[in-house]
Amino acid sequence: MTTVTPATRQDIVAMMQAYRQTSLLRAGVELGVFDGIASGAHTAADLAERLNTDPRALRILLNALAAIGLLKADGRRFDLPADVRRHLVQDSPGYLGQMVRIFASDWEWDALKVLADAVRRGGAVVDVHAETPNFSYWEDFATHATPATGPTAALIADVLAPWMSARNGVELLDVACGHGLYGYTIAQKEPRIRVNSLDWANVLPIAERNAEKMGVRDQCSFIEGDMFTTPLGGPYDLALVTNVLHHFSAQRAAELLGRVHESLAPDGKLVIVGFVIGDQPPAQDPPPYLFSVLMLSWTSDGEVHSEQEYTEMLGKSGFVDPVFHALPGLPLHVIIADRASR
Repeated sequence: MTTVTPATRQDIVAMMQAYRQTSLLRAGVELGVFDGIASGAHTAADLAERLNTDPRALRILLNALAAIGLLKADGRRFDLPADVRRHLVQDSPGYLGQMVRIFASDWEWDALKVLADAVRRGGAVVDVHAETPNFSYWEDFATHATPATGPTAALIADVLAPWMSARNGVELLDVACGHGLYGYTIAQKEPRIRVNSLDWANVLPIAERNAEKMGVRDQCSFIEGDMFTTPLGGPYDLALVTNVLHHFSAQRAAELLGRVHESLAPDGKLVIVGFVIGDQPPAQDPPPYLFSVLMLSWTSDGEVHSEQEYTEMLGKSGFVDPVFHALPGLPLHVIIADRASR
């Protein structure tokens, strides 16, 4: 982990204005600026015609994008730096532009701009947030999976491969499946697996489309509803609970894990994916602490849990022998535990 140095006066002033850079990046992606330049429109006039924008306004935006390093400006001509071409042009394998719908969403900003009020109250003050049924943000999240999803899903599939190969088949429950990529990645590597994806009605069609794209639709079933109240069915051999437990207190998370425990076969396994607070001070591992602030603004009592808290909540809900996995350079952890007989 990289240690964050103490903030200087210059850093503090930059933090006050950081939202401006975010708005520039988001506007550039939404308008198609980077794709337009990549396709050969290198002046503000040519690009404005291609993008159907006001030429003067686009010129102002292009110069501002150049001012923060997202474009190269040489007189009236604009070009793409190599990394920008790699990550912000849609036909590039490294494209990240879709992530502005998640990392720079209006939903997050609406919650974070009243962070002080959330601190006073002790939880979300916005009317619509992560715990709101059929929250439309989850559609964007399911559509634009984060860069950490693929490597994390592959790690789960690889770790569980020997265990799965020794079974006659695997019935999998994916709780709050979202995009569904964790379960579908496992299904790609193990054709004898059956994936049961649970989520809200507005999210499941996106998960189903992802299953179709990944060639595993015929291995999937879908369960619509609230993970705390909808009958889970079972027994399942494997359950996935990914990127959701930080929405709740440790007590509430343990309640959900207890429901999952009851749905598993006696020798079943549980996989959790999420941020985990470790032993390092915040400055040595910033991501979980920063994400916890979003949970403060976006839930009634959620936060990122520590490794010790996860171990305790797993024990309370009937799971044993948790093993924590991490991938270098990625903020998410994978926890795999066994179901204990109660």
